[in-house]
Amino acid sequence: MSDSQLKNDEYWRQILSEDEFRICRQKGTERAFTGRYWDHKAAGTYMCRCCGVPLFNAQAKYDSGSGWPSFFAPISPGIINEAADESLVMRRVEILCGHCDSHLGHVFPDGPEPSGLRYCVNSASLGFVAQDD
Repeated sequence: MSDSQLKNDEYWRQILSEDEFRICRQKGTERAFTGRYWDHKAAGTYMCRCCGVPLFNAQAKYDSGSGWPSFFAPISPGIINEAADESLVMRRVEILCGHCDSHLGHVFPDGPEPSGLRYCVNSASLGFVAQDD
């Protein structure tokens, strides 16, 4: 059973800010160039804000020019789930935490090598743990 099946909206409202709840649990988004990690350059690991599962290594982060944190690959295969998103005029691919189903953002086929993918993520969906030197 996934984490999302065990925890309801009341639980998430208690541990997330209003903005984090809107983004992570209701599939919202933050405005470009406003999130705390869009221009973040420290070494470390980006975690799911809701459940703490490691999602992206900072080494996979790059400046896509989009205004959101962008990564070319998740930290491990299967940690990110995908779902069709037809909420706007264009068809997009939503990305979700594979553990708790938190909405992270979207993936696009216009990223750099080696994957050619751009995982475009809301800062509000992420936490960060700095790498020990």
